[in-house]
Amino acid sequence: MTTNTVFPADFLWGGAIAANQTEGAWHEGGRGTSNIDMLPIGDKRMPVKLGQVAQPELDETLYYPSHTGIDFYHRYKDDISLLAEMGLKVFRTSISWSRLYPNGDEEMLLC
Repeated sequence: MTTNTVFPADFLWGGAIAANQTEGAWHEGGRGTSNIDMLPIGDKRMPVKLGQVAQPELDETLYYPSHTGIDFYHRYKDDISLLAEMGLKVFRTSISWSRLYPNGDEEMLLC
């Protein structure tokens, strides 16, 4: 049985991304190091992720996806233009906490 679904004319098509997967620029603009920055691809990922490594250190021979992401930090204008070209009307993104609190012990920002 086939069901045809019709979206209302005012339905808002959109997209969403998460900073830790897309932002890149991991040490630019005053951003501090975040826990996600210490997660490499490969067999060393799980011990870090599970907290089995007390103080992980960066290994220059490993790839850390959060360091580059899709480079949204530098390319956001082009990326948002592409979303508009696709007809998306809404977009949700996030900002890394370590951009707002680079040391992790700053006084809370009140908005």
